[in-house]
Amino acid sequence: MAPPPRLPCRGTKENSMKGFVDDIEDAAIRNSNFREVLYTSNGLQLVVMALEPGEDIGEEVHRNRDQFFRVEKGKGEIWIDGSRTKIRRNSAMIVPAGARHNVVNSGGKVLRLATVYAPPEHRDAIVHLTKADSQASNEHFDGTVTERSVKKQPTKAATRHATRQAQAKPATKATPPTKSAKATKATKPAAKPAKATNATKTTKTTKTAKAAKTAAKPAAKRPSTRARSANTD
Repeated sequence: MAPPPRLPCRGTKENSMKGFVDDIEDAAIRNSNFREVLYTSNGLQLVVMALEPGEDIGEEVHRNRDQFFRVEKGKGEIWIDGSRTKIRRNSAMIVPAGARHNVVNSGGKVLRLATVYAPPEHRDAIVHLTKADSQASNEHFDGTVTERSVKKQPTKAATRHATRQAQAKPATKATPPTKSAKATKATKPAAKPAKATNATKTTKTTKTAKAAKTAAKPAAKRPSTRARSANTD
């Protein structure tokens, strides 16, 4: 059988992230602490826990995060909003945000669990040796993650591809103006009539006064008929 093809890996030591890769069952069995955080990212957190016989994690509610459990070794029971279910090795449980829950070791040996919080609940790399230590610490996730992502630089091939795309893209042509726009530009506003000057105003006033005097002067009387007759004689 031919080996599977190797996937290309473009990361370098400067910008690659390791993530978390391990046998989670072995990691949980090796753990002897009440709680140990193995890996923290911005979206989730991987934790292993160990409960002594008769011990529980403590009833709790996570208002804004979901939680996944997997039993790696031992047996016990889980309570989710008052509903009890027996659990054993390879059992998987999901507790949705807002549900009151608890996990109890009801067996005679250590109950070993792997759990995932989404988003994180505890500080990165925190270790609680016992349940009493966990209750006394009162710690919570503070935004610190196991690995900080490093912005990767574009490869030479990606740069060449982007350059070719930019060169192949046609230049955007300017949109010609519409007919209405041309008509608007061609039409000029009519010139406002010039205001009458003082000389024009004076001339108009003189003409008006003369016309008024002429109209006011009485018309000359024609001589009467008798007067005309006398002059004729």
